Amino acid sequence: MSLHRPDTLGGRAAIAGIGATEFSKDSGRSELKLAVEAVHAALDDAGLCPQDVDGLVTFTMDTNPEITVAQAAGIGELSFFSRIHYGGGAACATVQQAALAVATGIAEVVVCYRAFNERSQHRFGAGLTSRQASAEGVAMGWTMPYGLLTPASWVALHAQRYLHTYGLSPDAFAPVAVADRFHAATNPAAYFYQRPITLEDHAASRWIVEPLRLFDCCQETDGGQALVVTTAERARDLRHTPAVITAAAQGAGRNQEAMTSFYRDGLTGLPEMGVVARQLWRTSGLTPADIDTAVLYDHFTPFVLMQLEEFGFCGPGEAADFAAGGRLQLGGGGLPVNTHGGQLGEAYLHGMNGIAEAVRQLRGTAVNQIEGGAERVLVTAGTGVPTSGLVLGRG
Repeated sequence: MSLHRPDTLGGRAAIAGIGATEFSKDSGRSELKLAVEAVHAALDDAGLCPQDVDGLVTFTMDTNPEITVAQAAGIGELSFFSRIHYGGGAACATVQQAALAVATGIAEVVVCYRAFNERSQHRFGAGLTSRQASAEGVAMGWTMPYGLLTPASWVALHAQRYLHTYGLSPDAFAPVAVADRFHAATNPAAYFYQRPITLEDHAASRWIVEPLRLFDCCQETDGGQALVVTTAERARDLRHTPAVITAAAQGAGRNQEAMTSFYRDGLTGLPEMGVVARQLWRTSGLTPADIDTAVLYDHFTPFVLMQLEEFGFCGPGEAADFAAGGRLQLGGGGLPVNTHGGQLGEAYLHGMNGIAEAVRQLRGTAVNQIEGGAERVLVTAGTGVPTSGLVLGRG
């Protein structure tokens, strides 16, 4: 990867299988069992078996170590295993790591997975209840004494500055929430299936941390999601149309902190996502006009608007107008975003379920399918943290 020139990974690897558990608020089983169920489902979807797997990638925050999952899932010898840091920022980077491994011959079939009981057990949204001392944690010392203890409170500071700078009200965030719930309402796998909301519902929902309302914040979920990555050549011989990895990137900005980068020159953008965007466009040779649909990480609605600006779908301060009038919804005349319902509507699986939705769009099997079929899908990982992104294309 390079910040200054295109890389050569594009087109050499593909996602050949996707598999998930159900999404719930209380899975009733261990996180390891969720992981294994998702891995088996993804392999079955690809038409492969555990013995075909020689690589595993997950998140540092996952409680299911690669070796333990391999043992429990019936996977044999491994030639590659890896973990990515920074919570949801890891999502697309797991696929990038897998693609690097298969493109270089280090492994041939790599499974990326994420599984947790994020509602019934450890709740990331509850903030920092305990933390081992580390250099990374020092930055928290400047904000926690003033009450900034949860992800919602950290994002609220950015959101308030965004609204102030561009002369907007909290209603500017509503089209994102409404679009996600519009798509979730027709997705039987979504937690909010058949439960759409209106702009008025958003305006009437309670404050979580002003200017963030309840419907601006993603839900906490129990569940697991896995993705099978192999060479583009082998993927074309498997069960489904492959989702070719056209470009993959990670990004961290200057003065980067995890969720609390408050000492930058400005708070109205996401520079780390800008780093990802520049790499994806440069390597793929594509522009925003070439993207049929996007899965934008939506743990909080304000950061969806900022991503639209960082990727160049519109200019700084223009995303509220870009999103208004239902233009993020299918049939809305704009850019359909999060057609599975996103993390606000389907499930909060740290972005891994969004990658699966991109694959379904390229296969033509999504519940809310893009008219005429999708050829290119943009996917992003967690925002406010060092992050990652993908451009996937139909194989």
